Amino acid sequence: MDGKIDTIIGKDSVITGTIDVKGPLRIDGTIKGKVNSTDTVTVGNSGDIDAEVNCKNAIVSGKVAGNIIASEKVELQAKAEISGDIRTKSLVIEQGAIFCGSCNMKELHPQGNKYSDAASKVRKETAPSIKQ
Repeated sequence: MDGKIDTIIGKDSVITGTIDVKGPLRIDGTIKGKVNSTDTVTVGNSGDIDAEVNCKNAIVSGKVAGNIIASEKVELQAKAEISGDIRTKSLVIEQGAIFCGSCNMKELHPQGNKYSDAASKVRKETAPSIKQ
């Protein structure tokens, strides 16, 4: 990531439903529903999410009530409060973070993350089948 955030949900924003974002997303407001991003989802100190999060990387400083599925990395910063399960390759938890749930750090298949697994799925679907 080059440090540029394409989409920001401000502190006083409240969104209910599914959010699909191509690129990085920063959340400082409230979301209830589902969050999907092809890149990094950052939950700021004032961020409050009651949703499932699907992304490449997640950086959490605020509150998340729901599962996080990140194809690469989840980072829980010191003020983070997570209530839900985490599925990722790499997990970093700073001292002071609160995590209530389970973590699975094995390969993301078969459930996977639809954004990170899209390319491999396309390759499999377009590959010619071999008959023996």
